[in-house]
Amino acid sequence: MLLELHIRNFAIIDDLFVQFAPGFNVLTGETGAGKSIILDAVMLVLGERADTGMIRAGSQEALVEVTFRLSAEMMASLQPLLQAEGLESEGEAGDVLVLARELRQNGRTIARVNGRSVNLSLLRQIASPLIDIHGQGQHLSLLKPRSHLPLLDVFAGLAAERTAVAQQVARLQTVQRELENLRQDERFKAQRLDMLQYQIQEISTANLQEGEEEELRAERTRLANAEQLMRSAGEAVAQLTGAEDDGAESIADRLGLVERALTQLVKFDETQTGKLEQLQGLAFQLGELAEELQDYLEELEFNPGRLGYVEERLELINTLKRKYGDGVPAILTMGDQARNELDQISHSEERIAELVEAETAALHQIGRLAADLSQKRKAAAKRLGAAVERQLTELYMDGTKFQVDFRVEPHPNGAFVGEQRLAFDRSGIDRAEFLISPNPGEPLKPMAKVASGGETARLMLALKTALTEADATPTLIFDEIDQGIGGRVGDVVGRKLWRLTTRAQHQVIVVTHLPQLAGYGDAHFHVSKRASDGRTITAVANLDRDGRITELAAMLGTQDEHARGGAAAILQQAQAAKRRMSN
Repeated sequence: MLLELHIRNFAIIDDLFVQFAPGFNVLTGETGAGKSIILDAVMLVLGERADTGMIRAGSQEALVEVTFRLSAEMMASLQPLLQAEGLESEGEAGDVLVLARELRQNGRTIARVNGRSVNLSLLRQIASPLIDIHGQGQHLSLLKPRSHLPLLDVFAGLAAERTAVAQQVARLQTVQRELENLRQDERFKAQRLDMLQYQIQEISTANLQEGEEEELRAERTRLANAEQLMRSAGEAVAQLTGAEDDGAESIADRLGLVERALTQLVKFDETQTGKLEQLQGLAFQLGELAEELQDYLEELEFNPGRLGYVEERLELINTLKRKYGDGVPAILTMGDQARNELDQISHSEERIAELVEAETAALHQIGRLAADLSQKRKAAAKRLGAAVERQLTELYMDGTKFQVDFRVEPHPNGAFVGEQRLAFDRSGIDRAEFLISPNPGEPLKPMAKVASGGETARLMLALKTALTEADATPTLIFDEIDQGIGGRVGDVVGRKLWRLTTRAQHQVIVVTHLPQLAGYGDAHFHVSKRASDGRTITAVANLDRDGRITELAAMLGTQDEHARGGAAAILQQAQAAKRRMSN
């Protein structure tokens, strides 16, 4: 619900702060006091078009900020969007949402959600389910035909059937996307086939192996330095074994001398046996090392032909890397992908035939589901029409007819419904619009084209009452709903508006000139304007009982005792009616 409204430097409003009550809120005051300006400010923060002319004279910017407390259901609906955009709700329970809009003289506007800047589209998306404003043709969601079918479906309890159609349509779209990809231009397909075959041939012929590039690089280094490697290995073997036979003692000879000395040592001091064993182990290891180096030396060869082959092989790998990937694994993966795509294209005609069959089956299934949904909608539409007409009769619009108009559109590629093929979307095959005839004998026409201001307000109230369970909008604002109606109807309207706050748990805010309607308010705000320092300022006061009696008497046209008595009687009568409706 709407908790708080803060307006600064907007039209004749200097700095205004209003805290609304949970139930039925009434705003009254003289014409021109600023009631409509308050609603203009609310519509601005809901995403309506901004006009810098609304910035208070002498100010550089205007601000409108509204604070909501979200129900558990509304939190569940909005939180995924808020979290995705980094706009999490505030408050201990995370159920407080703050929307704001700033207007600046340079024409720039800034929208904020929970203190963070957002684009106007996102602000509208977040604000849309929170408030509905019903007034003189502005923000009338129920006058928008696109809202009619969803409302009817909720009224009829058809969420499961609607979801089933949407899921089948989603599956069809998946099939159709694959079909579209396969039905490419034949020339392009042929060119692609040639390219894929060339790529596969080039990669296959190379016969690459995992790890081959690293092995080749190491071999190239050895081959390029074969002479140096042979010299170094030969010198090492000679030093270990004395193979050069130049009269110098080898390491093996010197170790033999050491071993003989330690053998004599151990004869007289057995405590040094470990040192002898250590030396013997070292001699054994050096012998093995000499053998391994000799084997390595014998394997080494200066082979320019092999070096050339390795160089060519590495150049081939580099060429393939430039075309297909950063390494041998990537090249091999590219080859596998090319083979898969080639297989798909080569067998595309078979796959197209399968998909066409799947598409036809899906269109028949959508037709069956949508036709069933349509029949249930039409049955529910009759119940809705009867309910709305009963509400309109109570609102002194006797003889008004209300009907849901259904239309379908033939389409050559549509869903199969009986002998027809009909256009469809995720909601089914129906296009629905609410029609009314406010005067007996007149034809039914779309609501937006027929209803006058006063009729529109009462029609909205009748629809809201009939659709209380279907409409989850927490806050409903009615501007001048009493236009063109008298006190007798005002009492009925007051009862119905108050009942919206109890039966459907809506918060209702009403701007009215009718005391009979205002008497039903749970909170009553008086909007006034006064001059201060040569400037006009709008103020809002939350009235207590005495203040309400004074205001209702003024709305009756006088402040004498008779009017005050009448005002008190209106309050008493409203309180008694509210108690009866609560039982």
